[in-house]
Amino acid sequence: MESMDDDARLDAVLNEVGPRLRRIRRERGATLGALSEATGISVSTLSRLESGGRRPSLELLLPIARAHQVPLDELVGAPPVGDPRVRSKPIVRGNRTMYPLTSRPGGLQAYKAVYKPAEEPVEQRTHEGYEWLYVLSGRLRLVLGDHDVVLGPGEAAEFDTRVPHWFGAADDKLVEFLSLFGPQGERMHVRARPRRD
Repeated sequence: MESMDDDARLDAVLNEVGPRLRRIRRERGATLGALSEATGISVSTLSRLESGGRRPSLELLLPIARAHQVPLDELVGAPPVGDPRVRSKPIVRGNRTMYPLTSRPGGLQAYKAVYKPAEEPVEQRTHEGYEWLYVLSGRLRLVLGDHDVVLGPGEAAEFDTRVPHWFGAADDKLVEFLSLFGPQGERMHVRARPRRD
């Protein structure tokens, strides 16, 4: 059913190309003969394109767009680009606020994170994926496996999230950082169990 809707939309777009080609040519005061000379496309092919008797193709539309000095989008009536702003709600969990910077599901996810200082135990966790952190302001403490490091503004870290990890504010000031993680990074965290000898 969905493919029929897609086919119908494609047919509707293609049906509008012919009248649009005629309108643009007339607005520029060009004849079919002059356009034929400029593009190398025969007058009869141009006429059939404008009347809808010939299905438009990229090979035909590109030289016409060049001749009219218009973007290809104008010939096919591509929909305008939507508002690019990401409008999502912050995620607040205790002393941590995450601001989503991407709106499409799946793939690479980006967040701006703001962590307030808090007395909390260091509980390393693991999950599938890969994570990148970039500190904007404040100091971020990262405990990764046996490593315990503090990152300052402008410093970055990257790691496989299957390695036990934890991060939070390194001192009594809040820390702001960017967090990017790969396709599996959004899975639920599972607490890493300490090894027993």
